[in-house]
Amino acid sequence: MSAIDDLVAELSRLPTIGRKSAMRLTYHLLKQPPEQSKRLAAALDTLTDRIRKCERCHNLTEEPLCIPCADARRDQALICVVEEAADIAAIERTGEYRGVFHVLGGRLAPLDGVGPDDLAVASLVARVKGGGVREVIVATNPKLEGEATALYVQEQLTGLPVTVSRIARGLPVGGDLEYADGVTIAQAIAARRAMT
Repeated sequence: MSAIDDLVAELSRLPTIGRKSAMRLTYHLLKQPPEQSKRLAAALDTLTDRIRKCERCHNLTEEPLCIPCADARRDQALICVVEEAADIAAIERTGEYRGVFHVLGGRLAPLDGVGPDDLAVASLVARVKGGGVREVIVATNPKLEGEATALYVQEQLTGLPVTVSRIARGLPVGGDLEYADGVTIAQAIAARRAMT
């Protein structure tokens, strides 16, 4: 196997990168000055050496605590539970959420071999039992596995002195009712709120 084939094989293992895209990326890198490829390789090497999981919430960080966990201005009594660390960026982009996070590290997917013990639910329960948490917002994806994960998290927190809520779902801004599926419309109606 050649060096080109090796790189194509490695790149095609990345999400959303098929063999054709991997080949395009490989040939693009070969057209660039060697320094650019070396910088990319160094950045990947540094990434694997320096990035670790936050000791408290399992977010990705270079320090023992991630930025939200270490920020004293954030509401430490409000925890938003997400499937993956990448989900935090989407919530942070809104600029509306000022609490902290808890990353499960995936979602329940028995067909893929992902069970409750594979997720960071036990550490979430321990955080809540440690006191000082008033609400846990479950923000798993609105797919079958995400819903099952949300129910499992809720079940594990039942009986603890904490409010468990689920993010609302509904129609996107700029969307048309005519093109929305029935489940989305039903959830949007169920999650309605008073106009002020």
